[in-house]
Amino acid sequence: MQLLPEVKTAMNGIKSMEIRGARLIAKTAVECLRLTAERSEVKDIEAFVGEMDFVSKSLLSTRPTAVSLPNGIRYVMYRILQAQKQGLNLEEVKGITEKACKDFLENVEQASMRIAEIGARRVSDGDIILTHCHSTAVMEILKKAEEQGKRIQVYVTETRPLMQGRIVAEILQDAGIPVTFIVDGAARHFMKKVDKVIVGADAVAANGAVVNKIGTSMVALAAHEARTLFFVAAETYKFSPETIIGELVKIEERPLEEVIPLEIVSKWKNVEVRNPSFDVTPPDYIDLIITERGIIPPQAALTILQQEFGPAPYEEQARYSTYFGETVYEPK
Repeated sequence: MQLLPEVKTAMNGIKSMEIRGARLIAKTAVECLRLTAERSEVKDIEAFVGEMDFVSKSLLSTRPTAVSLPNGIRYVMYRILQAQKQGLNLEEVKGITEKACKDFLENVEQASMRIAEIGARRVSDGDIILTHCHSTAVMEILKKAEEQGKRIQVYVTETRPLMQGRIVAEILQDAGIPVTFIVDGAARHFMKKVDKVIVGADAVAANGAVVNKIGTSMVALAAHEARTLFFVAAETYKFSPETIIGELVKIEERPLEEVIPLEIVSKWKNVEVRNPSFDVTPPDYIDLIITERGIIPPQAALTILQQEFGPAPYEEQARYSTYFGETVYEPK
């Protein structure tokens, strides 16, 4: 079974982190499913479901940490499988697939706007804010606060090794927001000048722990020490249903050449280079999580997941996933 060239390009972009950010990764994956369905040339339902399943599994192999990716795929595949069970014909199933993709993408945009509105309320005029890594949700919050006339300043970490902080600095500069660009290791040095830290998330666990770009937990520790408020902006499609029954979010390790040139490493003896892309910030260091549903303490993450999943026993909940108020069953 072959992937469309556009799907292969998207997968390579996700793997290489040219396509980055949980929201964009989820949108890209769902767009790949939409494109596959639109161009499918199979003649029966079974072949269509097999084709969509193949593309889904291929996409799932690209980034193990970004929970938004499997959640977006679940949203679409559930509806395809339900349509198949109902005995609908091929054209009807394709129509349902197209609608599912469109709905998910629209819901993502609506969640973004809602988080910007809710998060901006927590930003005060004159605030000095620090952020780590590039989060679209955080950018929307800060830009919304600026639009509301709030005068803010932002410390932006460079975010090694891929320097996503440079993207953040450019976005905020273009929005007219004063930026101070600092190395990651300087976060503690400047923390006492900071009123709030606002970061994004690649995944939120049932216990309220947040998985985000490597270095986030150190920033959170510095904020905790300085008694600086630490906020996380995360849409509910980034909450991890698997963590309800104790599954861990896999932390992706990336190539060592992102950290140091291969020609240097090749000269070293008995030196190991590690490059984890993410770390876990414990809920004790998080004051609030900003979602499109509202602001919650990290301890309420489980409640959000339970509300989404309904009354299913815990051992069953890993097979469930809900998005935007709908209960979804993911077959084994």
